Amino acid sequence: MSEEQKKILEAQLWGIANLLRGKISADDYRDYILGFIFYKYLSEKQYLYANGLLEGEEVTDYKEVTDPEILDAIKEESLMK
Repeated sequence: MSEEQKKILEAQLWGIANLLRGKISADDYRDYILGFIFYKYLSEKQYLYANGLLEGEEVTDYKEVTDPEILDAIKEESLMK
């Protein structure tokens, strides 16, 4: 991606953020967005932890697990940690 494309993308993202923010103050918007960022962080950590538990198994990607027993075991192990 060229520098010009990055600048265009940045301008578009700021435009979208301003549109979504509407009349909310920047401080309130920051608090709102920080919640989403925190959720994304937790989600990613859980995904990586689940994949770590699956090492050596047939299915090594948590997104591909369909067996309810394996899913329950991962959930229980995650809650115990």
